[in-house]
Amino acid sequence: MGKDYYKILGIQKGAADEDIKKAYRKQALKWHPDKNKSANAEEKFKEIAEAYEVLSDPKKREIYDQVGEEGLKGGFGGGDGQGSNFQYTFHGDPHATFAAFFGGSNPFEMFFGRRAGNGRDEDDMEVDADPFGSFSSFSMNGFPRDRHGGRGQIRRRQDPAINHQLKVSLEEIYSGCTKRMKISRKRLNPDGGSFRTEDKILTIEIKRGWKEGTKITFPREGDESPNTIPADIVFVIKDKPHAHFKREGSNIIYPVWVSLRQALCGCSISVPTIDGKSFNLKINEVLKPGMRKTLAGQGLPFPKNPDQRGDLVVEFQVNFPDSLPPSTKDVLKRHLP
Repeated sequence: MGKDYYKILGIQKGAADEDIKKAYRKQALKWHPDKNKSANAEEKFKEIAEAYEVLSDPKKREIYDQVGEEGLKGGFGGGDGQGSNFQYTFHGDPHATFAAFFGGSNPFEMFFGRRAGNGRDEDDMEVDADPFGSFSSFSMNGFPRDRHGGRGQIRRRQDPAINHQLKVSLEEIYSGCTKRMKISRKRLNPDGGSFRTEDKILTIEIKRGWKEGTKITFPREGDESPNTIPADIVFVIKDKPHAHFKREGSNIIYPVWVSLRQALCGCSISVPTIDGKSFNLKINEVLKPGMRKTLAGQGLPFPKNPDQRGDLVVEFQVNFPDSLPPSTKDVLKRHLP
């Protein structure tokens, strides 16, 4: 009689190609010797591979449907008019069949973050059938979860995001710039178990007016591992200290120290701007500590509307003398209210 390949895969004669693939997928995962410790698992795994190789090949399947396994392996007239025979012999390595079908030698790599043949990430893959018969899905360490009804879905946890400060000057925020950051990360080798260290350059386009605390995220650029999704790499904008200016949102603060005489009697101040210009600011009124004067539109670009800018705010601080001679005190007493 020979082997019933249809029965081995659990399908009916005349099954569609897609049904044959699904049946092989289910049976191969169920009987793979790395997971199934039954005494006959290796032999069953081999039979499943042989059945799939015959039924997935149109020519072999046609001959098998006509004359069965014995006729297929015993030699069958080729019908080419020259009396040639077609004879099939299983190559004997079911693991090679498995690797060719799943795209890798690791039988459970598909559940651990490797990319499937259809291009989808495995955390979004849905398990079509019960791969081990008595379980519906797998935990993230590769062992079966408890049974639950319906179709199982495999989801892995993502490693926590890795944050890095990215220091930029106010001039770079004013003009916009490009930063290139080099990172080193671990990557899984094709065997799914060993690692290699890989460097990568991440390019960051700093937009005009970006505020401190702005985050730039590079999804899944962290270290790879078999059981988790790589972490996102996040760069957080941090202002570099400036020699002259401070920042308040889109406004620039320019602190100025004046003497007590200037504060009381008036003065003229040269105020630099972030784009290299300067303004002459004449002060006639009495300046009090912390008083501010505003130069409109001379600050940083607004992040959502870079054509408009914040203000340049001149903040005055007064240097009071440590002591006064008696004669000066007398003069002040006579003239100050």
